Amino acid sequence: MISRFELFVALRYLKAKRKQAVISLITAISILGVAAGVMALIIALAINNGFRNTLQKNLIGATAHVTVLEKEPGYGISGWREIVEKLAALPHVVNAAPSLYAPVFLSGPLRSEGAILKGIVPETGVQPIEALNRLKEGSLEGLREGAEPPGIILGSRLAQATGMLYGARITLISPQGELTPFGPRPSYHRFRVVGIFESGFYELDAHWAFTSLASAQRVLAVEDVVNAIELRLDDIHAAPEVAARAEQILGQELAATTWMEQNRQILNALRMERVVTVITIGLIQLVAALNILITLVMMVMEKQRDIALLMSMGTRRQQIRNIFMLQGVTIGVIGSVLGLAAGYTLSYLADKNRWIRLDEEVYSMSYVPFDPRWIDALWVPAAAVFVSFLATLYPSRAASRIAPAEALRYE
Repeated sequence: MISRFELFVALRYLKAKRKQAVISLITAISILGVAAGVMALIIALAINNGFRNTLQKNLIGATAHVTVLEKEPGYGISGWREIVEKLAALPHVVNAAPSLYAPVFLSGPLRSEGAILKGIVPETGVQPIEALNRLKEGSLEGLREGAEPPGIILGSRLAQATGMLYGARITLISPQGELTPFGPRPSYHRFRVVGIFESGFYELDAHWAFTSLASAQRVLAVEDVVNAIELRLDDIHAAPEVAARAEQILGQELAATTWMEQNRQILNALRMERVVTVITIGLIQLVAALNILITLVMMVMEKQRDIALLMSMGTRRQQIRNIFMLQGVTIGVIGSVLGLAAGYTLSYLADKNRWIRLDEEVYSMSYVPFDPRWIDALWVPAAAVFVSFLATLYPSRAASRIAPAEALRYE
């Protein structure tokens, strides 16, 4: 147990003006070193969490939670209706929807753009791709069969690039086209823009267009087949479990993949970046610990007479050891508090004001997101204080081994 006497002496030594001003300077540098390390680690982890959460949110909004595909791309998935019914009955599955997609060209008033046309079943509010459930303009009702020309929903970036506004008519060119006696030729189809979506994920917003499943089948000149069945879940983390159960239903020719498997490289890169960040910035704490070690060693040398007097008055060696340990831990605590305050304040302001801008075409987001977690406010300062404590072991042990008679001989 730490007594009030030990804490009083430790704080007195830290606050007292010393003959050797360099020790006070090193103490201040030690506190700033601990604060800088804690602040840097909090900010770096906030950036890592921000990127991970934003990308995960965008990826989930752009892709289905579980997707059923052909193992070997062929003509398509026939008999998909029975498969959809079976998959929809699995636990955690909110919706199972067929889709058919292929590359096409869209010709607008500004220019033509390549795009991925995807045929879906337009059920409002239950689309596997979250962006379609909250359109920027229009609604899924425009994709209902019977409209002439049929409806199409464009990504916001794609609509901007082609110059297509909501309600405009657009020409779609399918490279698969029609088979004629002279060979295949592109086919041309007229559509009306009935909606514009914005997912926040650049690739989806810039290259994808959606229409009804029947319209996509006509454009691609195929029969009643699809090339994917997409599942939306009530718990995204249950995707591996649902995929495993789906595999038991699908048979040998189809396979189920999760959003985690489809984006494994990005998620693994962010996980590795977090580990590297902790290790690299953690070196700042080692520098701060070295400053604490130097401070306490010099203080022990300066306070030899005081230590000898305390011991001659009955202070135990364990108490002397605790006094110098408390000094190092106090430096760590003060530095950690300052670092936490600075780290969380800067993270909040940087995220709110979007201080660091990014090229959206490269990073799929327009600014660096900061997302500090409360759990980091526990283990980061705890690690800093622990490292500070380790730095006190040698000087506190040296202080407790001072012989009073030797220290006072020439006084």
